Amino acid sequence: VQLQASGGGLVQAGGSLRLSCAASGRTFSNYDMGWFRQAPGKEREFVAAINWSGGIRSYADFVKGRFTISRDNAKNTVFLQINSLKPEDTAVYYCAAREGGVELSLYRGAYSYWGQGTLVTVSS
Repeated sequence: VQLQASGGGLVQAGGSLRLSCAASGRTFSNYDMGWFRQAPGKEREFVAAINWSGGIRSYADFVKGRFTISRDNAKNTVFLQINSLKPEDTAVYYCAAREGGVELSLYRGAYSYWGQGTLVTVSS
């Protein structure tokens, strides 16, 4: 499956962004989807994940209600709504896919397919 992330940009602290990730090539609804991010000089970290049906979601602790992951299987797209942005949210955000499993995975090694990333920059 091929993934194309978009929606990043420069935003002031307190603002919002909606990231999108469009999938192609395979049956989208067979895949669990995740969002990860990588800040300069840091390792890529888990942000959020959603299972193949959209019925199960998981978030990193730092999200604290500011982020919402969702998907539209009819449009082969997963979204990440980010509110109350902080400068520490500055990072390249990556979407990722894995074949649907019994449990939702938070580990980047579990995801086989990755998009190219979209840069989010939050100014203070």
